[in-house]
Amino acid sequence: MYNVRHSELLGGEDMSTALGNKIKQLRQEKGYTLDKLAELSGSSKSYIWELENKTPPRPSAEKLSKIASQLGVTLEYLISEDNAITKESAEDALFFRKYQQKSESEKAKIRKMVDLWDDE
Repeated sequence: MYNVRHSELLGGEDMSTALGNKIKQLRQEKGYTLDKLAELSGSSKSYIWELENKTPPRPSAEKLSKIASQLGVTLEYLISEDNAITKESAEDALFFRKYQQKSESEKAKIRKMVDLWDDE
């Protein structure tokens, strides 16, 4: 993958704090330590800590995407400065992306489950 300048990815220095706050909040909501999130996302503990607490000069879009996935949100949610992208909409988008990757038989099972919920 490629690296991008932090300011290019996040639209300015202020966003690094927002990015770090989002990562830390989501990590804590999941009950993950820095070590656990690092392990799940294929990053180092120091990289996660740096994202949460500093302005890394060139965060990897690939690593941020893996972190977002492990936290159950989209990359767009993590880096967005637009409040229209909520945590819930990011979770829904991630769910739909996973759904799209399922086989047709798995999709049919999921649709049946949703239909059963609607019947109640």
